[in-house]
Amino acid sequence: MKKILSYLISAFLISALFVSCAEDDISFDEELLIGKWRSGTLFERYDNDGTGATWDTSDDVSEEEAQPFTWTLIKTDLTQIHLMELGGKVPKYYTVTELTATRLKYKDDFGNHFSFTKVTEDD
Repeated sequence: MKKILSYLISAFLISALFVSCAEDDISFDEELLIGKWRSGTLFERYDNDGTGATWDTSDDVSEEEAQPFTWTLIKTDLTQIHLMELGGKVPKYYTVTELTATRLKYKDDFGNHFSFTKVTEDD
């Protein structure tokens, strides 16, 4: 009986260890998100005031013609609310998987993965 009890306690402690390392504990610094990001011909810009813009040069769209959005980053949850020209808002929800000073990666709930590199003034 003591053996079974010790196995149960061990199993409980191991499962508690795995739960404490859950992905929910990950949090990214939104200051790293500020700036202009590029993925091929797709660009996204995140400004300090929670606004931003996205454009795709393959569609012959420049930064001046970009689609505006507002954004929030809470832990790993990146939300973009796109502001439509004719009124209305389109929310887009992503999970950030990597955010450094030079790289941004996120995914959506449909299995699409996005990878960006920060654009420097020289680019």
